[in-house]
Amino acid sequence: MDVIWQGIKEGFLLIIAMDPELVQITLLSIQVSVSALLLAAIMGIPLGTVLALKEFPGRKTLLNITYTFMGLPPVLAGLLVFLFLSTSGPLGYFQLMFTPTAMITAQVLLGFPIVCGLTARAVMAQPQEVFDTAATLGATRRQASWVIIRESRMGIIAALTTALGRLIAEVGAVMMVGGNIKGETRVLTTSIVLETRMGNDSSALAIGMVLLLIAFLIMLLILSLEKRTFKDERRIQIV
Repeated sequence: MDVIWQGIKEGFLLIIAMDPELVQITLLSIQVSVSALLLAAIMGIPLGTVLALKEFPGRKTLLNITYTFMGLPPVLAGLLVFLFLSTSGPLGYFQLMFTPTAMITAQVLLGFPIVCGLTARAVMAQPQEVFDTAATLGATRRQASWVIIRESRMGIIAALTTALGRLIAEVGAVMMVGGNIKGETRVLTTSIVLETRMGNDSSALAIGMVLLLIAFLIMLLILSLEKRTFKDERRIQIV
């Protein structure tokens, strides 16, 4: 119990003192996770929408593959990126191993299927009447499709939130391809692992508090965006 209280105390002291090393680690954690989320969203939302609205050969197979990769083990994602970026791999020439770029690549591999799969489910959940009504009012096929996407935005926001939750807490893949190098690729999650292995349980808990605070603030930002998006819509009330 003393370790827990000591960790909480250290966590508050680290945050208040703005420890330079902690600030650097925190900023890198945010940079890696947010960059990976943006790339996953840029690719995942359009592809998920296409998989939901278009009929073409192999569509169901692609959907099933996407759903399978939503549960991709982080260590396997790290291994795949390692094999491609290592000196003996096809992309070894670029020397990206043990850099933030390699960490972002591994996290994109984890986040993309989540964004794509959940976006597809959100769009497919919309009733046919949404498209028919838009078409009846004179909307083109593209405009009607955009209406469906707009109606699915709650599910798309949930997809982004789910992906971010997985990315910011990820440790296995980023440690494999980043190497947990001090001042270069060390992030909050890998710092927790390092401190725990060294027996510094209170320090690990303190860093964990910072990670929890970062996740909380990012989720608040997303929820704020969600409320702003839906502020004019009626909500179900039980009287």
